[in-house]
Formats: sequence, structure tokens, C-alpha cells
Amino acid sequence: MAEEKKAIGNLKLRIPGGRATAGPPVGSTLGQWGLNMMDFINPFNEATKDFNGKNVIVHIKVYEDRTFDWTCLGQPVDDLIREAIKIGKGSGKPNTEKVGKITKAQLEEIAKVKMEQLNAVDLDGAVKVVAGTARSMGVEVVD
Repeated sequence: MAEEKKAIGNLKLRIPGGRATAGPPVGSTLGQWGLNMMDFINPFNEATKDFNGKNVIVHIKVYEDRTFDWTCLGQPVDDLIREAIKIGKGSGKPNTEKVGKITKAQLEEIAKVKMEQLNAVDLDGAVKVVAGTARSMGVEVVD
């Protein structure tokens, strides 16, 4: 049985898909942990080239021996909501200033895409999670 490597760090980064560079945020973050950034950048850019510059969430697990594993979680829910209803950004005052409307069907589409990463048992629960994110951005949920 192979010995389990000891993880010394868990990093979460938001990087444009297919466009990671040695500059910040990638270079500065990986550099702090003494990792070879090109070992991450080239495979990441290859794996995420279909996102074409849209932000993606990446989890990087760093081990004692300066090796690492990474997982790409796709686009963040807030980016998917902004894309679906074509707004630039969420509201600074979500309770009083609404920036757009989103339908249940659009919420369901986003929930299907993000289902594996959401803390939900079924699609109905996932839709509620996405709706909560939308409301916190000042987006009104309509039927």
C-alpha cells in the first residue's frame, strides 16, 4: 500500500479558463508554496481552453513534497447567473436595488450544470441554492 501524502495546503483560485499565466494570481500564490508554476499552468490551460477566458474555480491541494493535485470546478454560480440574464455585475444593495430578473427555468439550467458542486441532495435543492445566490446579487426570481 502506498503511503498517504500529507497535504499542507488547500488553495482556491478564480482564474480565466485557458489563460493562466505566471503572473498574479497564479504565480504569486503557487510561488508562496514553492511549487513549479509551469507544472500547473500548462495542464490547466489545456484542460480549460473551452472556457475561453471565462473565470473558473480551481482547487489546488499542496503536499509536503512540493507536489500538488488540482481540480477544476467550472464557472462560479454568480458568473453563470450574470451570463444568463446578461448583466455586468450584481447589486451593491441587493435588498433594495434590483439589477435584473431570472426565471425558474434559467435557475434550473444553472443548477444542472453546478449540481455536483452544490450542497444539495436533489435538483430542487440545487435550484434553491442558485436562487439564493441570485437574490444575494439583487436578482429577482420570477416564475
